[in-house]
Amino acid sequence: MTTTATRVIVTGKKSSRRALVRTEKAEQLNRPGQRKRLVKESLAGYGFLIPWLVGFFGLTIIPMVYSLYLSFTSYNIFSPPKWIGLDNYIRMFTSDPSFIQSAQITLIYVLVGTPITLAAALGVAMLLNYRDKGAGFFRSAFYAPSLIGGSVSVAIVWRAMFANDGPVDNSLSFFGLDLGGWIGNPALVLPAMILLAIWQFGATMVIFLAGLKQIPKELYEAAEMDGAGPWHRFRAVTIPLLSPVIFFNLLLGLIGAFQVFASAYIISNGSGGPAGMTNFITLYLYKRGFSDGQMGYASAIAWVLLVVVAIIAFILFRTQRSWVHYAGDSK
Repeated sequence: MTTTATRVIVTGKKSSRRALVRTEKAEQLNRPGQRKRLVKESLAGYGFLIPWLVGFFGLTIIPMVYSLYLSFTSYNIFSPPKWIGLDNYIRMFTSDPSFIQSAQITLIYVLVGTPITLAAALGVAMLLNYRDKGAGFFRSAFYAPSLIGGSVSVAIVWRAMFANDGPVDNSLSFFGLDLGGWIGNPALVLPAMILLAIWQFGATMVIFLAGLKQIPKELYEAAEMDGAGPWHRFRAVTIPLLSPVIFFNLLLGLIGAFQVFASAYIISNGSGGPAGMTNFITLYLYKRGFSDGQMGYASAIAWVLLVVVAIIAFILFRTQRSWVHYAGDSK
């Protein structure tokens, strides 16, 4: 046994362990043929990575960098980009009320729809967690909408359901609530969009259910023996142990809500109406870039959206230390 290994066993210091690892790696590389074999394995690994790297740089990094360049230009597809500096960003926040409205509508959709979706998904997951008979059927039934919820066909059906004299309108009229069609009503079309997002909680519910299955039942039994009621068990046991799953679903839910496009495009026929109440940022970006030919301005909107999502994700990651509890955490 080497001196370094002996020191690691006796002291257990991290610095000694790192030194031992470096020594062992050096000894392995000095063995006959070992270095050549490692080089071959490395080349093989990079060879398998080449298709992904080509796609990553060709379809993600390079288009993003070019889009950033276009955001500082005036570009209408048919003529070369013309550098205009920060004019697109200045115009966005000072002389484009449609963008301000689009940002406000998107924020309302995100801040209202995401928490309700998470609450609904968690509630159904908790119900399924305490049910064994027929649980597989109900899991599949609740998960199915998330598979087809973003499709064009479902958006068309949703528009028909909430249109004038549609099933929702007729059902509410039967109970004396004559609201008319939601799709043509500026005050109701956004709630209809939020309901569509909530209806697609199946994937989030399945993740919550998987997290609930990992919570030991002994903790609930111990809490019940101490006199804790259902609400206290939920607050003191379920929420802390499920907080990593809540964080994961919250992060994905916020990012997904900012990217809503297909349903808004179909329900409004691409107009963002009525009164611009479905003109989410992604739809507004699409209209500016592909309908109006203002690709430079659309690129600037896309980068503002990216920065906003990145800031929200950063805040969530920074604040998770105070409310997310992982297994073995010493907090």
